[in-house]
Parts: sequence; structure tokens; C-alpha cells
Amino acid sequence: MNRSRPCRVLHVLGSLNRGGAETWLLHALRHTDRSEVAMDFLIHQAEPGVYEDEVRAHGSQIHRCLNPQKMWQYGRQLKKILTEHSPYDAVHSHVHFYSGHILRVARGCGVPMRIAHSHNDTSHFDNQAGLARRAYLRLMSYWLHKNATHGLAASGKAAVSLFGANWQDDPRYQILFCGVDLQPFQQTFEANKIRAEFGWSEENFIIGHVGRFDEQKNHPFLLQIFAEVARRQPAARLLLVGIGDLQPKIKALVEELKLSDHVAFAGTRPDVPRLMLGAMDAFLLPSLFEGLPLVLVEAQAAGLPCFVSDVIAPETTLVAPLMQKLSLQSPPMAWADAILAEQTHFARSAAYELVEQSPLNIQNSARALQQLYLGNPSHSPQALPQELALSN
Repeated sequence: MNRSRPCRVLHVLGSLNRGGAETWLLHALRHTDRSEVAMDFLIHQAEPGVYEDEVRAHGSQIHRCLNPQKMWQYGRQLKKILTEHSPYDAVHSHVHFYSGHILRVARGCGVPMRIAHSHNDTSHFDNQAGLARRAYLRLMSYWLHKNATHGLAASGKAAVSLFGANWQDDPRYQILFCGVDLQPFQQTFEANKIRAEFGWSEENFIIGHVGRFDEQKNHPFLLQIFAEVARRQPAARLLLVGIGDLQPKIKALVEELKLSDHVAFAGTRPDVPRLMLGAMDAFLLPSLFEGLPLVLVEAQAAGLPCFVSDVIAPETTLVAPLMQKLSLQSPPMAWADAILAEQTHFARSAAYELVEQSPLNIQNSARALQQLYLGNPSHSPQALPQELALSN
């Protein structure tokens, strides 16, 4: 497509703090040809996010549109931003069902490409919604289907969650895998030094988890699993990376289970690859639901044996020998059995190579995203190579 200027895209998301979608967008920004595509960001948070300085350093503008719960006031603010900073060639919304309202406003402002992006499978909560919530979901879904020119999803489950069970019948909707920056996983680290930061040594068996402290990540069950592991393997340790509203409750549960000497809360970290490569021996992700957790892609790139709930999308399995899926209905003892019986010795270099070849490599993901904006997308869902599309 011949252009006298770059294609201008406005991404809409909650914040520019560390998170799966936010980190992917930052990495996509780094790997996008800014002479072809210029990305700006609209966020719903007044406080500065940790990624904002780098986003601005790449030449992107950051707009704030607060109080999305006040829908009509928000709509007026969004319309003002789109009008004053026009023209935008695309509005790309990452806020799940609320995208219906955003794309409705964008259409009214004449934005030609309007993209709804599903990063998560929220059906677990949506199916339990009360009357008011169900009415909201129906309205947002109606507006989304009416006003979206494109719909993207991180996985098949994420697509069903936002676009419905028959999403594949609509040519507007497709899978576009988010990607991981693999460059940090090519480095080597001194494991003893990293473990010493937490008071641990090479004698410890360290299970890692990376995720927000909220209901989705299922931390209480994770602690029950680890308590059983630690009962049998006293040298076991648990490294929890992340922050969130439920962190005080989880800390209290750690004390209640008498695991304070076995568990470290690392907070939000910029060096997750370093921790995976230098500290962790295994990765545990018993989430209640997920879209396509990029942290699990990172764990496979690091060569870690992964123990995950069987609700997680099969597209996440890139290195099948490293993946064990277990039912959330299984007791903690069964999960502990699997973790302590793990005998996989899959070369880290081979695991890295499989992830590098996949669409979940940021270079492949960013290329697919840029082609979509420039009008050269594949209208069929992105597919994993057959040898990678293995699920348990």
C-alpha cells in the first residue's frame, strides 16, 4: 500500500504497566517499522505506568481517557481525543467487552479500521453474571459485532469468549498470536548469585509462578500444591512474581500454612527471563482461565518443566515434552505427584529453538500485526506448525 505517511493506530488499554497484553504491545512497538506504522496509546489510568517513558521514547503519544464506568462521559472524552488528534487509520481496543463502546465511538468519528482484541477467556465469570452484568454484556456484544471491522484473539478460547462460539463463520475474526521477545533467553546467568538474592542455593528445588494476585491465577490452590511439595521435599521453595489486590490475603495464607521460610514474594520485575533461567527449576500455572498466557511461552523458552491447568489454550503448547496439563478437579496431592516425579531432561537450546520458530516469537507476531494494519492480513486464523500444535 502506497502511503505519504505512516498508518496511525490508537491502542486502547487499561494501563501501560507490566502485564501480558501491555508487554506484548511494548515489544511490538520495538519491532514495528515506524515509517510504516505509528502507534499511539489511550489508557484508563491517571497514574504513570512503568512502560510510559519507553513508549514516548519511541515517538508514541499517550492519551488518557478516565472513568470508563461513566460510559457517556467517557464517550465524549474519547470522541474529543479522536477528533483533536485525527486522522487515526485504526483504533485497536484491548479492553474485552468494553471494546463495543469504544469501536462505536470510533465509527462515529470516521475511523476506517476498528479492531476488537480478545486477550482472555472470561467465560468463567461471564457465565455467573447477574442480571445487570448480563444486560451490559449483551449491549457491548451487540455494539462490538455492529462496529468492528476486525476481531483478533490470542487463542481459540479467547475468540469464543468475546466473539461467540461461531466466530469462525465471520471473516472479520481471526487468531493473531501475541509474541514474546526471546532475546533475553539467549543470555546466561549465574544461578547461585540469583538464588542467593532470595537466600537460596543450588540445593533448593525452586518452583516459579508469574502472575497478578487476583482470582484468575488461583493462588490459594497453588499454595496448597506447594505445601504438599514442601511436605515431601523440605528443600523446595516457591518464587512468586507479581503484584495485585489479593497479595495481602495470599501472604496471610502463606503464614497460616507455615510456609513463610519457603516462599518469596518478588513483586513486579523487569527481569523475568533472568529469574526463569537462573532461579527456577519448574513453573506452576494452575489458573482458573486464561487467554494465551505469554508467561508460559517464556517458561518454555527457558526450558522449564511446566505444570498447568487443563483449561489453558492448547495453542500455548510449543514444547510438548515440557508441558503437563492437570485437572483443577485433581487434589493438590496429584499435582505434587506430577511435579516431584518430573524426569524430563529436554535441552534448553532445543526448547528455545521451537519457541523461536513459532508465531509466538515477537518478530513473527509484530510482522503479522503490521501486515494487518497495512491491509495485507491473512484472512484465515494463524496456525501453529503441526509439530508445534501439540496439546496434552
